[in-house]
Amino acid sequence: MKLEKDSYENIIENLHDGLYCVDRDKVITYWNNAAEQISGFTADEVVGKSCSDNILTHVDSDGNNLCARMCPIDATIADGKPREAEVYIHNKNGHRIPVSIRVSKLTDKDGNIIGGIELFSDISYQAANELRVIELEKLALLDNLTQLANRNYIEREVQSIFEEYKRFNVQFGILFMDIDHFKNVNDNYGHDVGDDVLKFVASTFTTNARPFDCYGRWGGDEFIGIIRNIDVKDLKILGDRLRLMIENSYIIHENEKLYVTISVGASIVNENDTIDSLIKRADTLLYKSKESGRNNLTID
Repeated sequence: MKLEKDSYENIIENLHDGLYCVDRDKVITYWNNAAEQISGFTADEVVGKSCSDNILTHVDSDGNNLCARMCPIDATIADGKPREAEVYIHNKNGHRIPVSIRVSKLTDKDGNIIGGIELFSDISYQAANELRVIELEKLALLDNLTQLANRNYIEREVQSIFEEYKRFNVQFGILFMDIDHFKNVNDNYGHDVGDDVLKFVASTFTTNARPFDCYGRWGGDEFIGIIRNIDVKDLKILGDRLRLMIENSYIIHENEKLYVTISVGASIVNENDTIDSLIKRADTLLYKSKESGRNNLTID
């Protein structure tokens, strides 16, 4: 069976994975429907622009900007070798999404490399998060602005997981986080922009969450993560990864990139804890992060 050109185009447009093509100068020449859905950017917004021009701006788990160096598609255009990686892309709304990328060369009929192709798959637990939002809406336990669990739900969840710890010794940790200098954002840009910042920070949590963890808005610009089945080392790794994702994320306001950072207090439950002592300790550690210069994580 021989497929016509229109059939190939239809298949590419209806892939569940994002796909885009660039020329040798990394100018985007093609952007499919799934790329629009995952990134939030339409084809009209990106075709003809550089892929690093406020679009996907890939970073790795250490927060390194891959568009500035170590770019997989650049390397593949240079040597023709396919590459795979797990990276974090920038969504138009500001947050970072974990994706699995596969890069290959693009050649002309004579085999000369004329560009590159990247296929990227959303590997966040988006479906699980959407189900959680629906359930929280039913129970009136949702923070309407950020679409995270509200404080009432978080208090119930901490109670539940604390009882689980007491009965079965299932270790868990708390991440207590807030946005550095958030008042300055509201004062300088207005509360609408402040709301956009809160939403992109919240989305960073949910798109990088494991399905059995829970993130909620504690109040104002404060957030809590309840992290199941984790030790001190892995809690620090997870907290620092979220911190780096937010540090390297941004929203566009009047053609200006607006960045924020978070400070984090992280603590693992111990046998002498009460719910109040655990949350208070994480809150105290958060303020130690602020006192040490902000954009830090402090863990006990």
